[in-house]
Amino acid sequence: MRQTFHIDFVKKSKIFFGISLCIMLVCLVLNIFVFPTQVDIQFTGGTIIKYSYSGDVKSGDIEKTVNDTLKDIESLKKDSITYSYSENLAASDNGHVVSLQFIGNKAVSVDDKTKITDSLTEAFPDNKFTESSSSSVDASKGANFFFKCLAAVILAAVLMIFYVALRFRKIGGLSAGVMAVAALVHDLIIVYFVFAMFRMPLNDNFIAVVLMILGYSLNDTIVIYDRIRENRRKSGPKVTTGEIVNTSLNQCMVRTICTSITTIAAILSVLVVALIYNIDSIISFALPMMIGLISGSYSSLCIAAPLWVMWKNHKDKKRAEERSKGSSEGSSKKSAKNSKKSDTKAKKDSAKASESEKKSESETKSKEKSDDESED
Repeated sequence: MRQTFHIDFVKKSKIFFGISLCIMLVCLVLNIFVFPTQVDIQFTGGTIIKYSYSGDVKSGDIEKTVNDTLKDIESLKKDSITYSYSENLAASDNGHVVSLQFIGNKAVSVDDKTKITDSLTEAFPDNKFTESSSSSVDASKGANFFFKCLAAVILAAVLMIFYVALRFRKIGGLSAGVMAVAALVHDLIIVYFVFAMFRMPLNDNFIAVVLMILGYSLNDTIVIYDRIRENRRKSGPKVTTGEIVNTSLNQCMVRTICTSITTIAAILSVLVVALIYNIDSIISFALPMMIGLISGSYSSLCIAAPLWVMWKNHKDKKRAEERSKGSSEGSSKKSAKNSKKSDTKAKKDSAKASESEKKSESETKSKEKSDDESED
């Protein structure tokens, strides 16, 4: 594959990591102090009542009317309520829909719904407020649904690690799989902050976007890993991991960008239509999905592979240190052994010399004695 770009992703990896950390830190601060997370009744339990009406009514006037009515309803005083507005596509006379979401453990009774409907009808007689639908979710069922969705995401991540580990075992598949999932976690955090920053409640759309981003981002990462494996086979062991990864990322960059642009353009057209007709359910899916795709392309190129190179370099360095330590210990043991042999040999030579001296002295004494006897 022809290399069009010459970007040193590995050398600039700290810059890429810093950009991601800064974005997440700013979003975290805003999420805590400015834009608290909203959770849909699908996860928390509660009731959604939708009213259709015609003509133009200020959202503030609708909310004031409902809030004043709720003050007289004892069972709903402690429940928090959120409002969302959309176009009524089924109506031909400038129809609108307002959704009232009550977050609480108890369902809204029929009498309470009637009181809210009557108050809206009295306040806006010309706008024909009518209850179009109503649904309730038990709090325990909502929590159960949330944990099932969470389990689905975790299971998907674990299976992805095993898949990458098995497919790319020749280049250290397990570590590659873990780093791919680390990049996916980066994308999921970005998607979560999109929901928080744009004041969209976490609901089944959030889980759908998360699972789609998991698959899409992983597909990009697998294409890059496949190119790394191919270049490793062609380059041989002399070329460093960083050089191979840089070459592979630059070769895959055009493909990744073009694929992302094509997908984002399709989702953008859906988002534009949803914004024109004010369809909240489509907006809360298309907007996070579009930003998640951008984040997924970024993480595949700038997070997953450079992070894997850092891990490989750390592992190789540690292995080299252990080998060096083992070599030094082996040489010290060998020198100690040689020294011990030398000491033993020296002791033997010294004992032999001492024995020789004693023997010589004994021979000298015996000779002197024989000479004295012969003189006598």
